[in-house]
Amino acid sequence: MDKPDPDSVDRRGFIKGAAAGALTAGAPEALHAQEHDHQVVPSEPALRVKALESLLVEKGLVDSAALDALVDTYENKVGPRNGAQVVARAWADPAYKQRLLDDGTTAIAELGYSGQQGEKLTVVENTPSVHNVIVCTLCSCYPWPLLGLPPVWYKSAAYRSRTAIDPRGVLRELGLEVRDDVEVRVWDSNAASRYFVLPERPAGTEALNEAELAALVTRDAMIGVARIGTPNGSGRP
Repeated sequence: MDKPDPDSVDRRGFIKGAAAGALTAGAPEALHAQEHDHQVVPSEPALRVKALESLLVEKGLVDSAALDALVDTYENKVGPRNGAQVVARAWADPAYKQRLLDDGTTAIAELGYSGQQGEKLTVVENTPSVHNVIVCTLCSCYPWPLLGLPPVWYKSAAYRSRTAIDPRGVLRELGLEVRDDVEVRVWDSNAASRYFVLPERPAGTEALNEAELAALVTRDAMIGVARIGTPNGSGRP
């Protein structure tokens, strides 16, 4: 499992705050349940999924071990560390970075990352003058081969609806303040095309190798809702 990221989005705080807005009145109650501790009763959809899974396993139509293996693959093997390696390679190799921006799908496949939910990947670069953020307004399309399973907040009605309308406001609520002179671009993923953010390389990392650079990269930064801090822990204002 990935180590907890101290700069990671405060999902509970975001959902709680977003629920107070007019645009989030329809946010599913399941989100609140999933953000509480394990003693909270699961949501009705979660219970239905569990019941269906148990029935399929009981009838021999689904192998529970296979399901566990699939979940483990996307949580631990196909998780954000893959995307972090892509980012680190782009930071360290200008030629690879150019290929990545020209044809994300092909360049990412060079590192062995491709497949379902990653058939068409477009990479957008954060710069001092442009900040990119990814959303899927229709459902929760997400670059699984690079980032693993989508987080709960990414799938929430609050994030999906408000990011397209007020991206600066949403980023601010998530703890990321974007200066007024920086353009914010919102990229709406769909079943045919998914997006991936190439974060800015933080200052003070010139002497780091690819493995050390990859260790700095967070999932939230590759979605565009967080900034990568410098090695001493401070982020660019």
